[in-house]
Amino acid sequence: MAYNKSFDYEIEERIAVLSESEDGRYTTEVNMISYNGAPAKLDIRKWNRADDRMGKGVTLTEEEAAALVMALADRKAER
Repeated sequence: MAYNKSFDYEIEERIAVLSESEDGRYTTEVNMISYNGAPAKLDIRKWNRADDRMGKGVTLTEEEAAALVMALADRKAER
């Protein structure tokens, strides 16, 4: 089975830069990204901005993102 690694993406909204490497080359960002023309999803991943290349990350639907926010809020309340 052949795997096609090419895909299209469009950053529809830049939400936040969570961190940046000391040299400023790498960032961890939260964005709304549309992949292959599909509706945009919340995307958290590392970026090499010098080469505009994405690293590994996590993509969440609106429902998954809301569940994550609730889980983090519950965790904070328990501490």
